[in-house]
Amino acid sequence: MTPMGAATRRAAERRAHLMRELVEVLLFVGIVFLAVSMTQSYAPSDTSMQSALQPGQHVLVNKAAYLFGGPSRGEVALIASPQAPGQLLLRRIIGLPGDTVVVTATTVEVNGVTLNESAYTGIVAGQPESPVIGKWTLGSDQYFVMADNRFGVAGAQSDSRYFGPVLRRNIIGRAEVVYWPFRDFHWIGVYPSVFSQVPNR
Repeated sequence: MTPMGAATRRAAERRAHLMRELVEVLLFVGIVFLAVSMTQSYAPSDTSMQSALQPGQHVLVNKAAYLFGGPSRGEVALIASPQAPGQLLLRRIIGLPGDTVVVTATTVEVNGVTLNESAYTGIVAGQPESPVIGKWTLGSDQYFVMADNRFGVAGAQSDSRYFGPVLRRNIIGRAEVVYWPFRDFHWIGVYPSVFSQVPNR
């Protein structure tokens, strides 16, 4: 190969190498951008989700979780408050579209099944459960959400007992993990056994 041919080949190899590096950088930037756009950090400012979540903890919310399917019972979701535009809330999904939810002073029932929610509310069966009572039958695009701290002022006045069912478009994503402070790191429980006996509608 002539010196000119070798130089031409080296130049072509350099261009190909630079092109690969450019593609790799663009792919990396795209993945980072996608990851950032599909997650959101949220810090509860009140005690409405105690004991699962404490004020000041930082929660990672997965905004891609419901792209191909709706929320499930037991999940903690970030929602846009129906009663206060611009306000975000973390609430546990209790009822799905088509469900009938009945809240009494001492129980929460979904489709006729009484839930044992002591794992996340700390309330023992038979003890007072809620200062608000009522019955709700959910429409095709509605979800029933409740605070874990059922007697906390913030919880009792800012969940579906107070403002009614939440529309699907107001559910932003699923709360996955408490990541800060690091000593509080934990995955957020969904307690499938609590809802395992509830029939779907």
